[in-house]
Parts: sequence; structure tokens; C-alpha cells
Amino acid sequence: MPVVYLALGSNVGDSRGYIEQAIELLSDKVQGIQTAPIYKSKAIGHTGQPNFLNTAIRGQTNLIPGDLLEFVNEVEQKVGRVERFRWGPREIDIDIILYGDFRQETKKLTLPHPHFRERDFVLKPLRDLDGNLIDPISGQTVLQLLDKLDPAKRVILGTVDEKL
Repeated sequence: MPVVYLALGSNVGDSRGYIEQAIELLSDKVQGIQTAPIYKSKAIGHTGQPNFLNTAIRGQTNLIPGDLLEFVNEVEQKVGRVERFRWGPREIDIDIILYGDFRQETKKLTLPHPHFRERDFVLKPLRDLDGNLIDPISGQTVLQLLDKLDPAKRVILGTVDEKL
């Protein structure tokens, strides 16, 4: 089974509760879930909104990438995600960051996630799960990507706690 890394974020309502609920639902089809600490971060894109809580998980799945995306979208709906506007507030947002070293680019899904290298709120939780995790595109570790991240793109305000 491939190892997958998913990033989770929330900034509406009971953000921690939404993240916990999403992880519980994800465990139906993602086995052996390990969870990174939760970070509080400033919103990107549309900045006039509440801060986010962000984390990442690692696990294994039998689902192929397209089916994993459908499952992740179902989990978002079950948790109560309301579609507003791009970069807007979210009850829950779940992104597939890595699916083993698989590469794919379609209208619905790009793997690895095309923007994870630019986001400390994704890189830090990934680093907490495995700092030596290698980006199959750049060949760099998550730790190396985080170290070279432009300080202007860093939005993490701090850690909420050690782990879920």
C-alpha cells in the first residue's frame, strides 16, 4: 500500500473538532494514521479571515489517487464544509500532498500537490512526521524545502499543542 500524506486545515467554528472528526472519518480508508502537531497560521490568499489550524497526517491506503480524492471530498462534506469562494473560510480543507512518489497532473488532481513547497503550514507538519521525506519533483527533503522557504511566505504563528 502506498504511503500518503494529507494536509488538513480549518478556520471556521470548532476548527479542532472539525480536524479531529475528519481524521476519524479518514481512518475508514487510510490505515495506520500518524498525526502531526496542530499549528495556528495566518490565512493566505484572502487574508481578511480568521487564523487557521493546520496539521498533516501520514497513512496507507488501497485507494488509487482519483478514488482517494473522491473519498477526501466526501469526508469534507460529512464534516460540514461549505463552499464559499477560493481561499475563503473553511470548516475543513483536506489536500492530498503526496501519494508515495507517484506523479500525476490532471484537471482534478496534481500529485505531488503543486503548492506544498511554498507553504510552511504544510511543510512543518510534514517535517514533524518525517523530516527526511523526499519531494519526488525536486529531490529535496521536506526539511530542506522548509529551510529554504522565503521568510515572507511563512505564516505559522505557533503550535497549538503537541499532537491530536
